[in-house]
Amino acid sequence: MQLQRKQRGLTFIGLLLVGTLVALAVVVVAQVIPTYIEYLAVHKAVRKSAGGSTVAEVRAIFDRAAQIDDIRTIAGKDLDIGKQGDQVVVRFAYSREIHLAGPAYLVMKYEGASN
Repeated sequence: MQLQRKQRGLTFIGLLLVGTLVALAVVVVAQVIPTYIEYLAVHKAVRKSAGGSTVAEVRAIFDRAAQIDDIRTIAGKDLDIGKQGDQVVVRFAYSREIHLAGPAYLVMKYEGASN
């Protein structure tokens, strides 16, 4: 008597479903990556602007850095600037919405500080 082994693997329908899910995930990740790269640029500009001594100077330094790095999400006027001891501390917080489909959005909330 011959033993038959049960076949294992994906059916064609299963393969289509898995492929669709992977494609959707790739599309979402492709939209998230630019927002994260912009967050890194904002964080770098905030650290650079913390070298200013006055509020106006800090905002001007940030705006120049934002113009160079093409940061459009946040401006110098949106920064929270304060002092901690004798050191200038610059904080920021903003959110980005990524439209997925219909009424569905993915909201990315970014925040950080210069220290």
